[in-house]
Amino acid sequence: MKQTRMRYTVLMDKNESGGYTVTVPSLPGCISQGDTWDEALKNIEEAITGYIETLKLLKKPVPVEVEVTLKDPVVA
Repeated sequence: MKQTRMRYTVLMDKNESGGYTVTVPSLPGCISQGDTWDEALKNIEEAITGYIETLKLLKKPVPVEVEVTLKDPVVA
């Protein structure tokens, strides 16, 4: 069976108390975290895999990437 690999944009936010929170705009509710950048990235990859597997089990469509527009942060 041919397997398709998809790419999703993830948004990583550095937490004030340390670590990172990661969200996937194309997959509502898909969120993870980690103490380091690499850990957070690994955790969100696992979350995305689980999210998509669950959608397939429920016979729901798997969302494709949506365009995300980011604004440059304003530094005071």
